[in-house]
Amino acid sequence: MIIRRAFYHWQFIAAGALPLWLLVGSSIFGSGAWAVLGIFFGAVLIGLGLLLVALVIFARKEVREMRAVSFADVGVLTLWHALIIAIPFSTDAAGWLSVLVIIGGLAVFWFAVWELFDAARRRVREMVDLVEQTARGPAAPTAPQHPLPHQNRPDRARPNQRRSAPPFGRDAPEVIVIEEKRDRP
Repeated sequence: MIIRRAFYHWQFIAAGALPLWLLVGSSIFGSGAWAVLGIFFGAVLIGLGLLLVALVIFARKEVREMRAVSFADVGVLTLWHALIIAIPFSTDAAGWLSVLVIIGGLAVFWFAVWELFDAARRRVREMVDLVEQTARGPAAPTAPQHPLPHQNRPDRARPNQRRSAPPFGRDAPEVIVIEEKRDRP
């Protein structure tokens, strides 16, 4: 749980820290001025991608409630962040690593979107099950708990009038009547 919570907070920090690392690391490890300029534009795009993925992950309700990402999120984010961190260390393989970072970023984004839709689908399914269970009820009531509007109530009945039986019998469903007040005749 500690690692999952750490990644929950790290994903937002990484949106600024990893692009900054690309700039500083490529300057330290011997990239030329033009390469650093190219890395600057790539770092801005990577920063926006990191922020977008972090927001899609944050959009899931269970992530916000628990303040922790899933283990699958930890795995894909670790791989993607490791690829980003490795770019400045190897100037010879920086081109291939950049391609892997882009492909990994697209994969992580679509994985996060898939997890978001999967979580939403599960919540909707739970809500539909709850509505169906509520509609069925735990057991059929033995008698209506609220009198129907067309039935005679004891307080309105005439002294010599006998009360009639419910129209649907003992297993009648509970009915909610909403009276409307119309503005026009």
